[in-house]
Amino acid sequence: MPDRVTTPFTAASTAADVVDGVDLTGRRAIVTGGASGLGIETARALATAGAEVTLAVRDLVAGARVAEDLVAATGNKQVFVGHLELADPASVAAFVAEWDGPLHILVNNAGVMAAPLSRTPDGWESQFATNHLGHFALATGLHPALAAAQGARVVAVASSGHIFSGVVFDDINFERRAYEPWSAYGQSKSANVLFAVEAARRWADDGITANALHPGGIRTNLQRHVSEADLEAARKAANSTIAWRTPEQGAATSVLLAASPLVAGVTGRYFEDCNEAAPNVPGTFTGVAPHAIDPEAASRLWELSSR
Repeated sequence: MPDRVTTPFTAASTAADVVDGVDLTGRRAIVTGGASGLGIETARALATAGAEVTLAVRDLVAGARVAEDLVAATGNKQVFVGHLELADPASVAAFVAEWDGPLHILVNNAGVMAAPLSRTPDGWESQFATNHLGHFALATGLHPALAAAQGARVVAVASSGHIFSGVVFDDINFERRAYEPWSAYGQSKSANVLFAVEAARRWADDGITANALHPGGIRTNLQRHVSEADLEAARKAANSTIAWRTPEQGAATSVLLAASPLVAGVTGRYFEDCNEAAPNVPGTFTGVAPHAIDPEAASRLWELSSR
């Protein structure tokens, strides 16, 4: 295993701290879920550094409002909005078809957490479909644009929730096992990390790096399906005593991987607190679980997702 990557930044650092002094002029970025929570702060930092930023959002009205606010706050007029419904393959395909020219930064940030059981028209469990399959289709569809950028970065916003479950290939859609919202969430977040592992391998010759991360515990719209009591119970079960972070702190690791020269060329890794994570110690809620970086599982998931 190569040496773990470390930076001067910590859990307390903000996205603004990470991007301070970084010049992204001429770079083009897409941030999914850019109209709320971490997506806004990720987009704000990239726009502040001079990047052209497209907010890929479900709600165009909310997206337009955020874009207007970001233009006013950063002085960067190159903040755009595009419609993207990750659970709808046709929507993803339409977004990809409309993209023109190179893409330097793709931040797969949008997600759903611990939602009640629902399935897409194609039969996929909704958290897996939204958090993984939609982002997989987006990234692979945009692969020519990423390759054209000569040095593109793909950032997969995963979660320490990946520790809850690996990808259960024999029953991804909970057709033969009882549905459990946190297991489904964990499976989808493990899939995010495995995607980065395999994309790093497959796309290395295209100059594309891909990394995954845990942003930390942040109160955002992501938890709309989860009560306060359920959140605290989950934290207790995971022995998590970590304090809630601000969205500005939560976006820091995403922005580090998207923009910082400190991680140029780093690929196929999992980060937390602005540094590469150590292996998870069973019974704890930090670090990366072996099932999420297993190369055989990563390859198997890629083939399944492609089909």
